[in-house]
Amino acid sequence: MHHTLTRRRLLLAGAGTAAVAVVGGLTARELSQPRPESTPAPPDAPPGDERLIRIASGARGREVDFWTAVPEGYGDGRGLPVCLVLHGASATARDFGRLGLARFLTDAVRRGAPPFVLAGASGGRLSWRRSGHDDPQRMVREEVPTWCARRGFDIDRMAVWGWSMGGFGALLLAEAYPGWLRAVAAFSPAVRPGDAVFAGADKLRGTPVGLWCGRQDNFFRDVRALARALPEPPVRTAWADGRHNFAYWGTVIPDAFALLGAALRPPRP
Repeated sequence: MHHTLTRRRLLLAGAGTAAVAVVGGLTARELSQPRPESTPAPPDAPPGDERLIRIASGARGREVDFWTAVPEGYGDGRGLPVCLVLHGASATARDFGRLGLARFLTDAVRRGAPPFVLAGASGGRLSWRRSGHDDPQRMVREEVPTWCARRGFDIDRMAVWGWSMGGFGALLLAEAYPGWLRAVAAFSPAVRPGDAVFAGADKLRGTPVGLWCGRQDNFFRDVRALARALPEPPVRTAWADGRHNFAYWGTVIPDAFALLGAALRPPRP
């Protein structure tokens, strides 16, 4: 069962932020980062069909927020491919509207990116890994595509994008299911040498990976180390000035969405 939130309720919900709770799986270094709650300046583009609902997740054993956005001019998004969105530790799917992600999506398509849908659900603060009976990674792999299929989205063409903890989770997801995703875009992923992402890096062979990280970010050296550790060079890397927040990430969303749109483009006949 799910309950649809109106656009007004969506905007009101987006005005708040998720409560902070320290849960196993987050490193002390990640928790010491500035909380990325600053809202980026979204482009001057309208959101399309943007929805936030509550829906039961068997993988997580609870109801979760599930958010979707379709670029303006593409109706309800039927037939469009999907980019999964994995949030960082200080956000949930309720924050996606406040961050203007739907407007960034419309802007990217207007600039020439092939159209796609954004879809993301709240995964808690478990670094997108299983903890007991709570398995946000399985939710993303099994349930989110099902929810997307009910909307008529094309789940045969999927990619993933995440930032901070979500960047870690996006890379981990691609490693857990090699060949499933058409591309991975990770902003300042919360990685460190020796962790699960580094250990499974070889499984990313054949999956296009884009990495972006600010030079003033505490993860900067480790993200660059990951770029060198990948079995194939990333298809895109960018190391501009910036910290661990959306003031920086907002500046690189257009670059990432162009990459993701190209990766999700239908094959030529």
